[in-house]
Amino acid sequence: MAHRLRTQPLRIAIDTGGTFTDCVWVDRGRIRMLKVFSTPEDPSQAIGGALEKIGARDPLILLHGTTVGTNTLLQRKGARVALVTTAGFEDVIEIGRQARPKLYDFFFDRIEPLVPADLRFGVDERVSSEGEVLREPSSAHLRDLKNKVLALGPEAIAISLLFSFANSKNEALVLAALQDLGVPLSVSHEILPEFREYERTSAVVVNAYLQPVMKQYLDGLEARAQAWSGKSQGAHIFVMQSGGGITTLRSAAREPVRTVLSGPAGGVVGALAMARRSGSTRIISFDMGGTSTDVALVDGEIRGGNQAEITGLPIGVPMLDIHTVGAGGGSIARFDAAGALRVGPESAGADPGPICYGRGTQPTVTDANLILGRLQPHRFLGGEFTLDLERTRRVVSAWLKKQSCRLSLEQFAAGVVRVVNATMEKAIRVVSIERGYDSREFALVAFGGAGGLHACDLAASLHIPRVIVPARPGALSAFGILVSDIVKDYSRTVLWRILDELPLKRLNDGFRNLRCRAEEDFRAEGWHGGIRHHFSVDVRYRSQGYELNIPYTSRLIAAFHRDHERRYGYSYLSREIELVTLRLRATVKSPKPSLSKHIVGPTQSRRFDPEQISVFFEGRKMRAATYDRDSLRPVQKYSGPAVITEYSATTIVPPGTKFWIDETGNMVVQVRP
Repeated sequence: MAHRLRTQPLRIAIDTGGTFTDCVWVDRGRIRMLKVFSTPEDPSQAIGGALEKIGARDPLILLHGTTVGTNTLLQRKGARVALVTTAGFEDVIEIGRQARPKLYDFFFDRIEPLVPADLRFGVDERVSSEGEVLREPSSAHLRDLKNKVLALGPEAIAISLLFSFANSKNEALVLAALQDLGVPLSVSHEILPEFREYERTSAVVVNAYLQPVMKQYLDGLEARAQAWSGKSQGAHIFVMQSGGGITTLRSAAREPVRTVLSGPAGGVVGALAMARRSGSTRIISFDMGGTSTDVALVDGEIRGGNQAEITGLPIGVPMLDIHTVGAGGGSIARFDAAGALRVGPESAGADPGPICYGRGTQPTVTDANLILGRLQPHRFLGGEFTLDLERTRRVVSAWLKKQSCRLSLEQFAAGVVRVVNATMEKAIRVVSIERGYDSREFALVAFGGAGGLHACDLAASLHIPRVIVPARPGALSAFGILVSDIVKDYSRTVLWRILDELPLKRLNDGFRNLRCRAEEDFRAEGWHGGIRHHFSVDVRYRSQGYELNIPYTSRLIAAFHRDHERRYGYSYLSREIELVTLRLRATVKSPKPSLSKHIVGPTQSRRFDPEQISVFFEGRKMRAATYDRDSLRPVQKYSGPAVITEYSATTIVPPGTKFWIDETGNMVVQVRP
């Protein structure tokens, strides 16, 4: 890595998922991997166990994709946060926007803000929208504010004044007044210096809400890694960000809001890296794990967005444009009050897990695939863990009888697969067709433990011609983390109006300021190597409410018109344009692992001989060939129906399709000619 370490350490990427914790590292040019069951109560416990299994005591660099931030938000188990904002705007985070998630639902329960009313404090200050300080908070007022905050004993404080993005002077005064309270402080002009007070305040509040939890977790993880590596060797930890790059442990603890989609971001990076090896740069990544499915569209290069929501809370920091649905291998099937079959979003997770794992009692997608013959009990995890088919059939039969359901086991299982496929198909449509892209022009890159089980069905439904199943698909997110660069994102709202000529001097001055900040931060953290700068601008037509992010070039205006036409079906060539926010993504390349050309090779699991089995396809039982993926000959073409098993995943190839292992080790399925 381009860091200050002198020795060549062992670099391990670890992605913590809802069911499994995946570890990936490189040994003599070949990818090694390990999957262990996650420990939701303390994710670092599974990581410690994985490190013990890996065994070596080399100097360690640990690259980590974490779900701690996401789970803390989902479970509402974060810190007790105080919010300090401009007087009169204390209720912004409760009022939110006018948009209703369910327009015609009279009984819809709105999402409660993370900060209750009694912990919101107003500051007597005012800055104009142009950045002029109209009124500074007085010393007496700041002392009174400090005493009020101290009396209620918050665990973290969020500071977000109304026009701090235009001038941060008043916000800096508030920060100085509260700095010695001994609790973490999150400040809007440092985290998100952009307009839209609701989204900015929400992001700062989420950051404060996560800070104590994330710090405690990362401190514990660092202690485990140091104990495993040994004091003489040392361990250095870096964390994957939602925007698709890694950052230091201290930076992640300071700004945990940037890590809430940590693992899924690694999956997108890994999917593009592997697809490029097979000559594909226009891809739809499809990551189906135990709890959820994450999909993203990549058209040549990975681009982020800044309008994401997590559990209904807007988070305006840059993150990859990933759409997540509650559909995974552990998603629980049920019948609703009207008797309709539903699947997810509730998941059996790692504990108790699906019925076939030995402890679960409710049917899941994994159980359905097992009943249909799509999963082979003795080949799961390379034979290290046997799925209990007999228990699954017995428990599901009893459950169906209790539900007064007359469906056979196979009919019910096929229904579960169809329902979960419909949910995932809708998710893929959201990131492709609904945004003006033709899915027929992309390849579907399927990974995650369950991705290969459903990818071909989804590709056929969406007319996607080709499915790529990368090598080691069950740990591709961890591989993506392993090959990620060091990334920092910067932004500044400007709100400049133009017609047909760019204000080049103002743009260059604005980007120069962002570049100076980036270089200063990289130096402060000790990174070495050249910094690549990617400049872009959020652009919109005057009076529009939302923007499109356009790469900064001399043809930015024409590019905006063209992108608006693709996205919305029209453009206004004569209409005034607003340059809203300047953005910089600064990147330092990390050393990529030196992989042998054929990365498919012997694994730590045993191999299986080919055999003929019975599998249900579209309600019909058919004979299908079962192959161990490592036994497939590169470039040789095979025909479906087939079941391809490997240590980290299983891939289903339906009848009438061709598949092969290409020269890079990826499996390619030609769904349509």
